Amino acid sequence: MNYIGYECISFEKKEKGILHVKLNRPESLNSVNERLHEELARVFIDISRDRDTRVVVLTGEGRAFSAGGDINMMTSMQESSYKTLQEGYDIVRRLIEVPQIVIARLNGHAIGLGATIALYCDIIIANKNAKISDPHIQVGLVAGDGGAGIWPMVLGPAKAKQYLLTGDPLTAEDAEKLGLINEAVSPDDLDERVNYWAERFVQSPQLALQLTKRSINKELKRLVDNVVEPSLMFEGITFFSDDLQEGVSAFLEKRKPNFK
Repeated sequence: MNYIGYECISFEKKEKGILHVKLNRPESLNSVNERLHEELARVFIDISRDRDTRVVVLTGEGRAFSAGGDINMMTSMQESSYKTLQEGYDIVRRLIEVPQIVIARLNGHAIGLGATIALYCDIIIANKNAKISDPHIQVGLVAGDGGAGIWPMVLGPAKAKQYLLTGDPLTAEDAEKLGLINEAVSPDDLDERVNYWAERFVQSPQLALQLTKRSINKELKRLVDNVVEPSLMFEGITFFSDDLQEGVSAFLEKRKPNFK
C-alpha cells in the first residue's frame, strides 16, 4: 500500500506490520487546517485497505499530538461549513471502523479535535506531561466533532459536562485515573509502552482481534450516528454566530472574549 497524496500526514512502515502515522504540522503544533482535515477524513480508508498493516501507531510530529482546529480555519468555516461537517463525521466514523488496532501515542497535548481523534483510538498511551481538553466552548463553538459522544460514554454525564461545558484541561495522569486513557507514563517510557502494546497486538490472531474490536465498536458506531452526527449539525449553527467571531478575535488578540 502506497500512501500518496498526503502533505500533512507522514507514514513509516515498521517490520512485522506496524504502521506509524504522524500528524505532520509541527510548526503549528499539528493543528488541523483544511488540508489536514481532508486528509484525516480519508486516511483511515487507505489504512483499512492496507493488508500488510496489522497495527497503527498514531502520533504527532514535534511537541504536540495535536492542538486541534487551526484558528485560521475557524475564520472561514461559514464558506466551507458543509464540507467541514461532513469531513468531521467521516473522521470519527472511519477511525472506529478501521479494522486494525489503532494506538494513540500522545507525545504531547491533545486539544479539541486532537483529543477527539485520540480518544476514539483503541489504546491511548500518553506522555504524563500532556494535557487533554476539548475547549470548543471557549471560542463559541459546540463540542460537536465527536467530543459530545466519547466523553460522556467514558466519564458519565456529570464529569463530561464538567469538562465539555468549561473546556478545562485534564492532565494525562488525571485522565488515566478517570479511565479516559489507558496509561500516562514518563516521556522516557512512552515509546517502550507504545511498542509493548504494538508488539502484543501484532502477534495476536488478527481475525479474532479485529472482529472483537468490531463487536465492541458497535456501540461506538451507534453513538456516532445518534449523538455525533446531530452534534456536528449543532456545531455548524455556531459557525455563523457572532460569539465564534468574538472567540476567534479574542484568541488572536490574546484577550478575554466578551460573548454577547
